[in-house]
Amino acid sequence: MAESKAAIYGAIVANLGIAIAKFTAAAFTGSAAMVAEGVHSLVDTGNGGLLLVGLHKSKAPADETHPFGYGKEIYFWSLIVAISIFAAGGGISIYEGILHVFDPSPLQDPTWNYVVLGIAVVFESSALAVAYKQFRRATGGGPIWESVRRSKDPSTFAVLFEDAAALLGLIAAFVGVYVGHLLEDSRFDGIASITIGLILVATAALLGRECKGLLIGEGADPEELRAIRATLEADHAIDKVYKLLTLYFGPHTVLLTTEVEFRDGLSGQEVEEAVDRIEKAIRHEHPHVHHIFIEAESIAETTRPGQS
Repeated sequence: MAESKAAIYGAIVANLGIAIAKFTAAAFTGSAAMVAEGVHSLVDTGNGGLLLVGLHKSKAPADETHPFGYGKEIYFWSLIVAISIFAAGGGISIYEGILHVFDPSPLQDPTWNYVVLGIAVVFESSALAVAYKQFRRATGGGPIWESVRRSKDPSTFAVLFEDAAALLGLIAAFVGVYVGHLLEDSRFDGIASITIGLILVATAALLGRECKGLLIGEGADPEELRAIRATLEADHAIDKVYKLLTLYFGPHTVLLTTEVEFRDGLSGQEVEEAVDRIEKAIRHEHPHVHHIFIEAESIAETTRPGQS
């Protein structure tokens, strides 16, 4: 979590500085692509603030109205980030590009554009490398898309998506400015702006899809479920494990409910000790499983364990 915050703070400062530089270049050159890139960086700056709001609110302690805590706040604010990328970033960039395609501005000296784009590529490449490194550290190995799907912390992959989109946008802006001046046709500048908008729309759709799944409610991945089941079945007091359900209430808060059958002949005291033992084993191996509810089947009513 601390690493996520550091990456977000760094991205906010960098994006704000880059946005000012891009708008300055746009003012001198009249480039639609640079306007789109300036909007992109400005939106990314605001999105960093929204992610920080989500991280802060998600740490609020549980209360009567939210007995499992406020961990899903980060999912909500990440969805707002996706909406802002789609509307403010993608929408404005596409609109600005269409205007320049149908009403192209006179060509200006592209020197400012190239200088700003070059500096921005250096900063965005560094930011993407840092975001990717932290994302891999948080999710482990495996294919990138599989890691995104398994990740329950959108603050890590949201920054990764934004940095990747930013770098692609810079490439589109450079190509548009260069081809426009090479062919002396400023419509290519508008086409670059539209391309940047489409990149942002695709990024927003991908981020929104992941946040939707988390908001609706996702459980632990099959590998973790198998490990939890193995822990249950390994206890000598358990005869069979039936239902095993999990639900994420935040990146690091999981609810586990399970239905088990204890061995015949256990006393009420032995069942209680088994429940306590099993809970400690699960929490030791899976620290993010904060809430465990065990329902016993096929034992006398006097020996049914309570909930924890």
